[in-house]
Amino acid sequence: MAGPQDVRTYSTELDLAGRRVVVFGGEATVLRHLARLLGTGAEITVVAPAVCPAIEAMAKAGRLRWHARSWQLNDLAYAWYAIASTRGDDAAIAEAAEKQRVFCTRTATEAIRTPAPDHPGPGVALIGAGPGDPDLITVRGRDLLRAADTVLVDRLAPLELLADLRPEVEIIDAAKLPYSRTTAQEQLNELLVDRARAGQFVVRLKGGDPYVFGCGFEEVTACAEAGVPVTVVPGVSSALAAPALAGIPVTYRGMTQEVTIVSGHLVPDQERSLVDWSALGQRKGTLVILMGVTHVARTTELLMRAGRDATTPALVVQDAATRFQRVLTSTLADLAEDCRTHDVTPPAVFVIGPTAGLKVPNVVAQPEPCLSS
Repeated sequence: MAGPQDVRTYSTELDLAGRRVVVFGGEATVLRHLARLLGTGAEITVVAPAVCPAIEAMAKAGRLRWHARSWQLNDLAYAWYAIASTRGDDAAIAEAAEKQRVFCTRTATEAIRTPAPDHPGPGVALIGAGPGDPDLITVRGRDLLRAADTVLVDRLAPLELLADLRPEVEIIDAAKLPYSRTTAQEQLNELLVDRARAGQFVVRLKGGDPYVFGCGFEEVTACAEAGVPVTVVPGVSSALAAPALAGIPVTYRGMTQEVTIVSGHLVPDQERSLVDWSALGQRKGTLVILMGVTHVARTTELLMRAGRDATTPALVVQDAATRFQRVLTSTLADLAEDCRTHDVTPPAVFVIGPTAGLKVPNVVAQPEPCLSS
């Protein structure tokens, strides 16, 4: 049963739901295969001494298991399907899989080049992929993604979107770039420009909307200054989508007529923070906080000290628009402790304000949220 086969067809030809699938290799090239596997309901195990940041994040989130070591024969025990994408061990893995009667694909067989559909020519497309569900990308974004020669992807972008890329498309995990965050951003900008100048159509795929705390303008500016054509495709921001998927509006007639979106990734009262938390504490409208899990205790403390009522309804949506979505209802005073109790982890969106306490029966969300309180 082992041997070369088209990886693009296994999700439809094989019923992998509840079956053990082992992926050997952790480079960014594996992401296209994991993208398909995630939608099959398979129990995924990745075996590799090191993996790209996107795979590491999926392991931490419990979406797959990662064994940080080289492959072993017993990795194939009880496996139903295997994918070999290593640097030199693929033949041995395929041979071992055949002896154990395990379906196996060697990704090195995907060397056939196919033309890109309606290739736009050299340039860069900055695409917002939406909050998590791959179906929430815009039609234009999906069309441009399919035409890409190279895709630079953030870990928060829906990886399922990579499943339909042509086999020869290069996938680069943007979080893999070395050095500090600022230096990595500079290298990413240079990579976009260099690939486009080499004649490629490059897609920068980002979660949410690239202009909402996404460094999108920095990347567009770098391309423009280098004379590289660049297209911006807006995306659905999690700041608005996450509350909606939890059944909560951020504005409501007669209750609130304003919504403020802020980043909570910095300690609220440190000098580098540009957010006026004292002013926000005196407002009555809806406050949406992105990237705020780490400092939620200090944030809520400052808001209450500035005048926000401790009983103000609060809500947190974790892993919005994915099958792992969780919704936690609380109050401003109890939010930090509830997050600790329920082990809330990034990515998560906080909603603080009167609308966070609204209760609407039979709200249909996609996917259905798991409600906690």
